[in-house]
Amino acid sequence: MAHRGPPRTPKDPGPAARAPSTEAPPPPRSPRSRPLLLLLLLLAARGAEGRFPEPGRLGPRARLTRSQPSPLAGRALPGGGQDRQERDVEPGDPGPAPGPGEDGAPAAGQGRWVRAAPVTGAASPAQVSLTSSSFVLKGDATHNQAMVHWTGENSSVILILTKYYHADTEKVLESSLWRSSDFGTTYTKLVLQPGFTTIIDSFYISPANKKKIIFMSSSLGGGEQTMFLSVDEATTFQKQFIPFTLETLIFHPRDEDKLLAYTKDSKLYVSCDLGKKWMLLHEQVTKDHVFWAESGVDADPDLVHLEAHDPAGGFRYLTGHIFNCSGKRLTSPFTHPIDQRSLVVQDDYVFFKATSANQTKYYVSYRRNDSVLMKLPKYALPKDLQIISTDENQVFVAVQEWYQTDTYHLYQSDPQGVSYSLVLEDVRSSRQAEEGVVVDILEVQGVKGVFLANQKVNGKVVTLITYNKGRDWSHLRPPSVDVNGKPTDCRPPGCHLHLHLLWADNPYVSGTVHTKDTAPGLIMGAGNLGSQLVEYKEEMYITSDCGNTWRQVFEEEHHILYLDHGGVIVAVKDSSIPLKVLRFSTDEGVTWSTYNFTDTSVFVDGLLSEPGEETLVITIFGHISYRSDWELVKVDFRPSFPRTCSEDDYSSWDLVDLQGDGCLMGRRRSFRKRKATSWCINGRNFTSALTSQVCPCRDSDFLCDYGFERSPSEDKCFANFWFNPLSPPDNCVLGQTYTNSLGYRKAVSNVCEGGVDLARSPAPLQCPLSPPRGLHIDLLGEAAVAVRPGQDILLEVRQEQGDVLTTKYQVDLGDGFKAMYMNLTLTGKVIRHCYENPGIYRVSVRAENVVGHDEAVLFVQVNSPLQALYLEVAPVIGINQEVNLTAVLLPLNPNLTVFYWWIGHSLQPLLSLNNSVTMRFADTGDVRVTVQAACGKSVLQDSKVIRVLDGLQAVPLQFSRNLDTYNPNTPEWREDVGLVVTWLLAKETGIPEELLVTVVKPGLPTLADLYVLLPPSRPTRKRSITGDKRLAAIQQVLSAQKISFLLRAGVRVLVALREVDTGSPRLGRSGSYWAVAVLLAAGLLSVVAFVLYKFKRKRPDRTVYAQMHDAKEQEMTSPVSQGVQSALQGPEFIDDDLGNAAPVSRGNHSGVVLSIDSREMHSYLVS
Repeated sequence: MAHRGPPRTPKDPGPAARAPSTEAPPPPRSPRSRPLLLLLLLLAARGAEGRFPEPGRLGPRARLTRSQPSPLAGRALPGGGQDRQERDVEPGDPGPAPGPGEDGAPAAGQGRWVRAAPVTGAASPAQVSLTSSSFVLKGDATHNQAMVHWTGENSSVILILTKYYHADTEKVLESSLWRSSDFGTTYTKLVLQPGFTTIIDSFYISPANKKKIIFMSSSLGGGEQTMFLSVDEATTFQKQFIPFTLETLIFHPRDEDKLLAYTKDSKLYVSCDLGKKWMLLHEQVTKDHVFWAESGVDADPDLVHLEAHDPAGGFRYLTGHIFNCSGKRLTSPFTHPIDQRSLVVQDDYVFFKATSANQTKYYVSYRRNDSVLMKLPKYALPKDLQIISTDENQVFVAVQEWYQTDTYHLYQSDPQGVSYSLVLEDVRSSRQAEEGVVVDILEVQGVKGVFLANQKVNGKVVTLITYNKGRDWSHLRPPSVDVNGKPTDCRPPGCHLHLHLLWADNPYVSGTVHTKDTAPGLIMGAGNLGSQLVEYKEEMYITSDCGNTWRQVFEEEHHILYLDHGGVIVAVKDSSIPLKVLRFSTDEGVTWSTYNFTDTSVFVDGLLSEPGEETLVITIFGHISYRSDWELVKVDFRPSFPRTCSEDDYSSWDLVDLQGDGCLMGRRRSFRKRKATSWCINGRNFTSALTSQVCPCRDSDFLCDYGFERSPSEDKCFANFWFNPLSPPDNCVLGQTYTNSLGYRKAVSNVCEGGVDLARSPAPLQCPLSPPRGLHIDLLGEAAVAVRPGQDILLEVRQEQGDVLTTKYQVDLGDGFKAMYMNLTLTGKVIRHCYENPGIYRVSVRAENVVGHDEAVLFVQVNSPLQALYLEVAPVIGINQEVNLTAVLLPLNPNLTVFYWWIGHSLQPLLSLNNSVTMRFADTGDVRVTVQAACGKSVLQDSKVIRVLDGLQAVPLQFSRNLDTYNPNTPEWREDVGLVVTWLLAKETGIPEELLVTVVKPGLPTLADLYVLLPPSRPTRKRSITGDKRLAAIQQVLSAQKISFLLRAGVRVLVALREVDTGSPRLGRSGSYWAVAVLLAAGLLSVVAFVLYKFKRKRPDRTVYAQMHDAKEQEMTSPVSQGVQSALQGPEFIDDDLGNAAPVSRGNHSGVVLSIDSREMHSYLVS
């Protein structure tokens, strides 16, 4: 039945649509609401056989959607999720009356024998007789999920597991297990443990023997799980505890007692006795990437293919031999790491991808031979690759190239799956929540070589069909009349038929085209007529001759089932209102009859028939109201067909393409179908294929070979610019032969004979002796190019082209080891080595034979992992003052460590190989400095904040020589010494400790800088020279040798002023001109003193002042003493409170600046 994905927001539902909300998805044109997702898992399909859906195509499963009553049904209920709280039903609302029937008894209508009501042109009602019966699963009204399984062909047993799944807790809170043994007429509720409530999460059925079933039960507390085993189609059960928490079970496809168990903690167990005993196969296994052996391909039928995490890093492709669960042996068919979630085992092929050096490569193994690179066109540069089909010894892949976003190109391979040629461009794709990426291409079942694809060009989606595996594509031919017999007025080339294939952007359209192996040529799907596919049109169309002619059968989407090899088609309207009518056709959709399958209308959730769909019994799942129990309606078509068909009951039809060509894939094929006037059963042994006649080969039987593309204008294959068809292949070895391609190859499954041979090749040529080309050195494993001292490494040498038998390989590992090898790349031998000492080693390999040479170089970093990083900076600095940022690193690893510096809020780091950089800061404030040190795989980080101040004063300090003896040159030691010096100076001078910062410099001799900070400013009427007074006090106690501390017993360290020429800048902005400033200040003071002494008077209108001055006036700084300052300024400007002084500050300079107006100076001198 139709597959329906999770609800998605419609793109443009039309004027009747509501805005999306979290409570209910927006309805399309019809008022639909899909609140509860009811899963109908047909476990007889691929999932139950232990195989996962293949990438690029959906697994064969179906879904049920428990529909809510719509406004048309009498009342509106907001939609919402999968648990009862999300239903948003008013408390106390009784809802509609419960459905008919009692627990354990059929509902009304059981045993009804009703003749179908014919529609126009339908078969005679006298010939159509159906029976139906209803059954209500009493007590399951709250259950929002259902797993339904018809145990197998030739069986009348149906199992139904209903459960209440709570989405918030992700647990099953209630469950019921029902069993029918009469094709669904009646059901019995099973009790697995009498006297105990058993919650069944799921069940699994062996594909080799469908009587063997495993039911999984878990407690509400999330504790241990229990298995219930049945070997008689759930008639009796055997309880079995398991030592792990199960995620999923995978039965062996051929051995009914063997199964794999994947656990919640990513472990993989194997059992050979139906779960009684378990053996751990491997840990850290990737979910959904575990595969049993393929019959006829793997030598060991019990082999397990798996993808698992490698303890050394990355992921590995492994194969496990289980030896009948008595032991295990794991091997790695591919020596390199592979990408996570990339392993796919499908038919004759194994696929995976591996990424190294930012380059992703795709590999394939054909019939378990060595894995080789998949040869796509050279400049395809794929971002993603999806496997579409592996049928008939040929691979179809969809490749998303570097410039594509929502489309893929379709490629076809040679038999080995190695070389690929383009067959269709720009196939539409979508990323689905459950299936991942889905490429919108569908392989038509029943007729080999036929595919449907939705191509997206310039924003328009159109549906195409091919009858020869992609060699030629055509638009679907539109029908001439609609469902009402009126002309469609749809004529090519501007109008065609378009179908929703694997999905639809409209969340209320299933988007699945219905085709079956048992009904060749029969295709039915939803779509529209026009120039492009319209997402919100869901008209139903059908073809019975494999796409040649189409008919519109319904105006709205329907659930579809094919019965008896397509002899009966059942359709139930996909509606949000309750129904009691189904439609069916016995002449491949030409005419349709209606049938009331129940007396009371029900909301239809889905349809189910026996696996294989050759029988004539179906089950309709639904519910009468939103709160009612599940109701199952069995409809039996067998009374309408009293006998088995004979040869006279069939007519034949020939398979032709849209151009009328009957030679498709090299043969003419005829099929048979039952006549519309014959009321008989095809039966299980019916074969639709009638005749097959081989055709002579023609141009249309040949595809373009690898390296060639077809020209649309000339219908010929031309070589790509990057491909030289005359050059020998890369694997051509001296002594072997090769043939050049003429640009064509016949499709693998094409069986034409004689006629035209475009793929004919010239006489075989001898492989020449060629020089080595494309030499590479790789460091295997996760080591990249950085390793630790003493670590074993594996070096692999690869050669892409050239002779390998006569080539010598000279290897130099850079630490004195040199060797000569023969056949190094042919044997795949790896070189094992170990570097003992840190450093950078140049590894080189030179490959040489008599016709040429090639060389490859690899630099290997050998370093110890970083242990500690400490960022050492001055906590305070002045504006535009040069400051060193130093990263102290252990171990240092010189020339091997890269430092990343982030300054402030910048996102762009500065890079350096030196552990120290010099910076200047032009603005005041706090600046965060962060450094990262990266060495190989080891990365450390540290961060500090620097305060940038204006008017910062600095005093250079030095220590007695005995301190150098005990200096360990560590950041912590320097910080402690600085704190001691700061505390001693604050104690002796009375300056607040928070205004002093002592920074000890790295290295020897031990030096330091004392930074004097400005106190917080406060209003004052007096000008102050507090900064100079603090400096004077500091200089005084240092000169008096009052600052010293006891380093250790008997060792006292003295702190003193450092000479200016050996220290760092003294003042924030002008410290570099300290000596010059002293001389200028002394000269100016001499002039002033001379003037005052000469005239011995002081004019009252002249004032000499000391202040902080801006940059436009003459300036100089002077480290004058307290006595000189007092004499110059006068006692009225002296503030005796040393600690609370607030100096006047203007501009960006600190210190005492003497300034005399030039005109006043001239007056003094003249007078």
